[in-house]
Amino acid sequence: MTRRVALAAVAGAHGVKGELRLKLFADSVDSLARHQRFHVGGRELALKDIKDGGKTAIARFEGISDRTAAEALRGSLVEIDRDLLPPLEEGEYYHADLVGLPCVDETGQSVGTVVAVENFGAGDLLEVERPNNKRSLIPFRDPIARLEGEKIVLDPEFLA
Repeated sequence: MTRRVALAAVAGAHGVKGELRLKLFADSVDSLARHQRFHVGGRELALKDIKDGGKTAIARFEGISDRTAAEALRGSLVEIDRDLLPPLEEGEYYHADLVGLPCVDETGQSVGTVVAVENFGAGDLLEVERPNNKRSLIPFRDPIARLEGEKIVLDPEFLA
């Protein structure tokens, strides 16, 4: 199965003609506008129109033509296949690519797994679940944590 990445979530209906209010996970409406098809609520839908709605985006999808159909999608993720995202430059990463990566210390000893990536404005934070099922948020910056191939090398002193 192809891995998918969520670009937005349906916040609710907008108006009575099937438009959806979307909470964006990306920087702008443009990140959605460059794609034609999305997976929403277990269905593949074609994007008919999207516009900036201030703090949200307003989108119309083929097959969603009234408020009831739009409201039924509330809470659904608006996703695309991972391989449709633009290629990255050296040193760049998508948050979705970090989730699930193993975390090790400098000696290669396993210390946990990345379960989420957060950003509250001061930089990316990795949520790491340790073998004892406790979770810690650690800054994703060298020398605290760095991406090396398919793993995160981190300083275990930051795991509270």
